[in-house]
This record gives sequence, structure tokens and C-alpha cells, in this order.
Amino acid sequence: MSSVYACPLSHQLISLSGADKLSYLHGQITQDLNKLTSSNYLWTGHCSAKGKLWGVFKLFSYQDNYYLTGSAAEVEKSLVELKKYAVFAKVDINVSSERLIGLIGDDLTDVLAQLSITFEDDATACDFSYGKALKLADNRVLLMVDSQFSIPDNISTLDNDASWKQAAILAGEPQLSSEAIGEYVPQMVNLQAIGGISFKKGCYTGQETVARMKYLGKNKRAMYIVSGQSEGLLSELDLETQLGENWRRAGKLITQSFDEQTNKLTGLVVLPNDTDVTQVLRAKHTPQVELSILPLPYSLEDE
Repeated sequence: MSSVYACPLSHQLISLSGADKLSYLHGQITQDLNKLTSSNYLWTGHCSAKGKLWGVFKLFSYQDNYYLTGSAAEVEKSLVELKKYAVFAKVDINVSSERLIGLIGDDLTDVLAQLSITFEDDATACDFSYGKALKLADNRVLLMVDSQFSIPDNISTLDNDASWKQAAILAGEPQLSSEAIGEYVPQMVNLQAIGGISFKKGCYTGQETVARMKYLGKNKRAMYIVSGQSEGLLSELDLETQLGENWRRAGKLITQSFDEQTNKLTGLVVLPNDTDVTQVLRAKHTPQVELSILPLPYSLEDE
């Protein structure tokens, strides 16, 4: 069986077009749009006026449009907020009908060659015959494809995107569930650690809060990866930590994935940034589910 798998992704796309798309989007997100090229993608956040995240997105360009891809909940919320002031600019904002497919495997070289996808030098994005390809990691490539694209026969297609989601979690890539939207400033989900915040760009919605978190040391929370055995996804997202003989609230999962073959649950949770990473957490409403904190694949230290 092929060691490369294709996942139909549950993520969605927001597209922005029109003469004012750059200036309009630039004033809405945490990323500096001037850093975006046709050969890269950038992480970014979209915040409320109070600096709380509506969503975390991968930002890229294709032909004459900008695209933001995130979870269905993030796209739903951000679309409403982005459209609020779009009437004052020459910009069209819509949910895109393009499909998203994830390629995941230990060695994607042959499959990418088969699809004529070539990432030049240090590029993290490229156009190809059927759309756009984003290189998220050596073992993961995200495809935005048109209706003409079909998955080659030698690639196994998965029924869901659980394995893709698990890989994203283990890479420490933030994603907000519907319950987490509007709850966290960007630094609380480690957006600065993956290059998703520009502290040198001009004003954008929520910038004052984000800057205060950095320059005044106001942020006391961070995002952690957790993993443990379970019988399925948790319906209640609250986690607890042990304090002496008692248990107290630790935080809530902001996203989770479940591997049916190994019965392993992985998730992301926002905790105090001085958390003892050797401690074991448990699900408040399913206390038999214990979760260990895994190392982050990046540093949270300031530049």
C-alpha cells in the first residue's frame, strides 16, 4: 500500500479580490501582507478590536486573489467580521468553492513529481496545473485544487482528515474550535512562534492588545500539545490539573484529533506559560482520560 495518503480536508477558504484587497486585508490581520509572494504562505491571525482571535489562518495568493484557510468555525466567524467594513473598499470577500486536499506521507517526492509540483529552493508555495500547493512540512503538502483535479490512482485516499489534523497538532499549529473563538490573544496560541505576527507593520484591528502583550510582558499563557489514550473525541473540553489531593481547572482544548487505530487523543490547550510540563492533566468530565504534555517543536522565547 502506498505510504502517501490524500485527505479530504474539512478546512474552508476565504477569498479576497478587488483593487483594495491588499490595503483592506493588511489593516485586518496580524501579518504583514507585503511579505507575501507567489512562492510562500504565511501564518496570520484575525482579531477583534480587543485583540481576541476570530481565527488563525494560512494566508497565500493565487492568480489575482488572496486566500485564508482555516477551520470551518474560524472561516464562518472571520467572514462575517471581514465583511463588516468591506463596503467602504473595493474588495470582494467570499467563501471559495475550491477544494482542499492534504497529502501526507514520509516521502512525498514521487507524488509531487507526478503532479508536476515543484517548490523552488526555500519556497513554501507554488502554482501548479490545478491550483496551488503549500508545503507545510516535509511530510505534509496542502493542495487547493479546481474541479478538474483528480487524485492519482497510486495514492490512497483516507475517509477523513484525522491523521492530517493530528500531524498539525503535533507540529503545534494553532486551530480554534467554535468554543475557542474570541477567547485568546494571538500570543496565547503561540502565533508569534510560527511567524504569524508582524510587530513592525502599521495599524490593524486588535494591534494595541497584541503589542502590549509583547512589550509590557502582559501575556501569561501559552499553547501546549497534549496526548493520551481515550475512547474517542472529548465532548467536554475542560481539562484539570492535580494540586495536592485536589484537582483544579487547567484550561480547555482548543482543538483535538482521535486516532481510531491507536486510541490516541491529541490536542492543543492554552495553559499558564509557567506550567510544569511533567504534570499529567485529565479530562474534567471523563477523568479516566489522562493527557501528558508533549514538547513543542519550536521555541516560545522572544527574538
